[in-house]
Amino acid sequence: MTQITLMDTTLRDGNQSNWGATGLDTGMMLEIAPIMDRIGFESIDFTTSTHMAVAVRFKKENPWERLRLFKDLAPNTPLSFLTTGMRFISWEIASEEMMEFAFRLLVNNGIERFAVMDPMNNVPAMIRMADVTRRAGGSQIVAALTFTLSPMHNDEHWATAAKALCASGKFDKLYVKDPGGLISAERAKTLMPALTRVMNGTPLEFHSHTTIGLAAFSYLEAAEQGVTCLHTSASAAANGTGQPAMSTTVSNLRDMGHDVDVDDDAMRIMDSYFANLATAEGLSHRGPSDFDRTYFRHQIPGGVMGTMIRQLKETGREALLPAVLDEVVRVRTEFGYPIMVTPFSQLVATQALMNVTAKERYETVPDEVTRYVLGRFGTPAMPMDAQVEDKIKSSPRAKELAAESKMASLAELRAKIGRVYSDEEFLLRAVMPADQVDAMVAAGPARRVYNPKSKPVLDLVRDLTATSKHKHIKIEKGDFKLELNGK
Repeated sequence: MTQITLMDTTLRDGNQSNWGATGLDTGMMLEIAPIMDRIGFESIDFTTSTHMAVAVRFKKENPWERLRLFKDLAPNTPLSFLTTGMRFISWEIASEEMMEFAFRLLVNNGIERFAVMDPMNNVPAMIRMADVTRRAGGSQIVAALTFTLSPMHNDEHWATAAKALCASGKFDKLYVKDPGGLISAERAKTLMPALTRVMNGTPLEFHSHTTIGLAAFSYLEAAEQGVTCLHTSASAAANGTGQPAMSTTVSNLRDMGHDVDVDDDAMRIMDSYFANLATAEGLSHRGPSDFDRTYFRHQIPGGVMGTMIRQLKETGREALLPAVLDEVVRVRTEFGYPIMVTPFSQLVATQALMNVTAKERYETVPDEVTRYVLGRFGTPAMPMDAQVEDKIKSSPRAKELAAESKMASLAELRAKIGRVYSDEEFLLRAVMPADQVDAMVAAGPARRVYNPKSKPVLDLVRDLTATSKHKHIKIEKGDFKLELNGK
């Protein structure tokens, strides 16, 4: 009987995949934090730099405060931060100095685990990042090997990368990150043993998405093939384009004879809380997705797919979706088969959309695509199409971007921004628009509590007080009484 642990993804990836990363605010997270701490998770997938930016931009909440407060309420469970290459919030490539500074602040505010992902699975870059996180004080460093399909990405390719990562001695664990939900049970049966054979005892985790309905099955096969930790969400934030539901996964694993040591009562309370929250806030609560074989070709992650569909609908061009998906396949091939994960999934999808809606392909090229072609994000796994590469590199804009300077040093940024801010606020101002940070500061501390049952009452009060004609409002339901008198 194998011992299987769980990593919870509700607050970060479940929230991002199914609720656009904006479904949860600080109060909602804090309310359930003590219960989550009781469950016995291996860790909690808590945030990325992108999620920190979302907290500022859309919620006007301080992401550092959110992290500190949650850690205070969940002291026993490691909180995890997912890196996305040498960048922090900004799309600009940052220096090691900047990354170490950012990571040290994360450690100081409660992050213990760092999942080190490089969007190109560049092993030397991942080892370098592991050194940076370790110097910053990270206590658990996990290599995130991002799965994709291409002519070169067979099991041997993945085993070679896993062997090099584990042999470096820089990582405590390794996990297979499958953003497109492309690993079937059949592929898990060959891939996971190929990895564990070369990992020299390093524990293996598995993270996938139910985008085309495969993850629930591949999780169970992975547990049979040596994976010891699976990434799941509360039922309300699970499935759809998110991870499998924890309660169902636990039940299935136990039925197969595996041991999952979690507090079942606390797990039920957490599931109920997020179900009530989703209902109160009008957030989608999805079941398992239908199988869609086209994902094996375009490999667009769920969040990017949702954004693209929304953009097409807003401009009345949703009928173009099949053409855009075909163009995604073509663009990805021309770009050298980048892995469809942040930021490359967004770059490929955006360029494909522009190619389909413009008069000619590559008539318009976003700056981030140009930077990709210029090599700012590293070298693609396979050569780019020579004609496309030359067309983009020879443009006047490419010459301007090639000459742009790198991100300023910390000392230069301090001189520019000023020295009156805390390190945490200074970092936000270094990588985000000043007006967004100003709005966050002006909003004051985030709410500390949340009760989904009070949402209808608060909405009613807000609607009634929105007009001046109501001078006296009285609400009664059972023992609850609320009376408002206007002036």
